[in-house]
Amino acid sequence: MNLALRNAYEAELRAASIATIGGKVEVAFHHLERAHILSQRYTSAHVHVHWLMLRLGASMGAWREVIGQSTRIVAAAMFSRIWVPIGNTGRANVSAIEPMTVPDDLRSLLENRDV
Repeated sequence: MNLALRNAYEAELRAASIATIGGKVEVAFHHLERAHILSQRYTSAHVHVHWLMLRLGASMGAWREVIGQSTRIVAAAMFSRIWVPIGNTGRANVSAIEPMTVPDDLRSLLENRDV
């Protein structure tokens, strides 16, 4: 992960943490979704985001999210380097294999990820 991508990923994780502490669950998930998009090709970072989504889901009693994240953690650990559905937000309320549109502000970071 290059420096710009790492900085953006960590900024999203910080924003998610701040939102979680403030009780803004949907805002926290929004930032975790963005961190997920940035981390999909990097196994440990990808698994970490799914773990944070699982913990956030558990803290609010969203058991569908917990179950969905449990399976996604396994898939992320196995497939991050082989294939990922680009742009997928990683939440349990979307198909785990459906590519999605990458937000404009993240697209350039992903296009230059190996620079």
